[in-house]
Amino acid sequence: MRSNEPSSLSRRAFIGSSGLALTAASLGADEKSEKKTKKIFRGGTYKGPLAVGTWDHGTLAARAALRIAQVGGRVVEAVEKGINLVEVDPKVTSVGLGGYPNAKGIVELDAAIMDGGPGLRCGSVQSIQGISTPISVARKVMEKTPHVQLVGEGARKFALEQGYKNANLLTPNAKKAWENWKNKTGPKVKDHDTVGVVLLGRSQRMAAGCSTSGLAWKLPGRVGDSPIIGAGLYCDSDVGGASATGVGEEVLRVCGSFLVVEAMRRGATPQEAVEEALARIIKADPKNKERQVAFIALSKTGGVGAASIRPGFQVAIEGEKLSLLLPTYSLES
Repeated sequence: MRSNEPSSLSRRAFIGSSGLALTAASLGADEKSEKKTKKIFRGGTYKGPLAVGTWDHGTLAARAALRIAQVGGRVVEAVEKGINLVEVDPKVTSVGLGGYPNAKGIVELDAAIMDGGPGLRCGSVQSIQGISTPISVARKVMEKTPHVQLVGEGARKFALEQGYKNANLLTPNAKKAWENWKNKTGPKVKDHDTVGVVLLGRSQRMAAGCSTSGLAWKLPGRVGDSPIIGAGLYCDSDVGGASATGVGEEVLRVCGSFLVVEAMRRGATPQEAVEEALARIIKADPKNKERQVAFIALSKTGGVGAASIRPGFQVAIEGEKLSLLLPTYSLES
């Protein structure tokens, strides 16, 4: 979470009042786009392809995923390649190259990808070192092995066998931040900005992906929600998909993304579903009112939902003649 992010909208504004329309207009959307935006947040439909991403850096990932889907690319490939762009950006300190390291100064990455089509195929890597694009390795796990998850050194060796190159992921900026933390000379870091993307492709085929370097200065081997299917992400083309960001331990405790998708399966709109999941997290521990967790959701009909516990979260939405980065509704102000 970043301190310079815009404050969250009220629920009414976010779901479709003038506040949302003004946000859309300020980003260059025309009147038709504003109407589309209101509609999808009210639980209406939007013909795909449509991509939704977390945070400001999710804009690039969602936009790339959309473009690939628009030209007929597979939804899984589109999500992977979109997230790759964030993973290799050293300016993003919570994902891939340049991500903040663990307490020992070692960068450990987590990622997962899921195909919402027949078989609900998925793949995940956890605590992988030296590989800058873990979402791609997660896809290889899904497509080249009978497994869902590979961890640590096993995941790294598998990646090397698949042709990925070992790289130094600790950038000078991340190393300096770690040294400041270690010497207690730097500012407190708030870095739960996981990149997650949910994509609705042609013929309502869906996929979701999530990638992160995890909690800064974490204990070596710590794994949060991001690479856990059903927690950091979940996708079923018969219903929709979701992805989470924030304090992973709290998402894990309620199987957050699965909870969102199952709420949509019961008939909730994506917006209702993400709010229900956040309320469950707060109910589990009232102290979570002070912690940041957020969800994005996308239904098979193109409805969008996004919300957070604390203010500051942003959702990126990319569709035909629709490109938005919006502050979201938060349960606690």
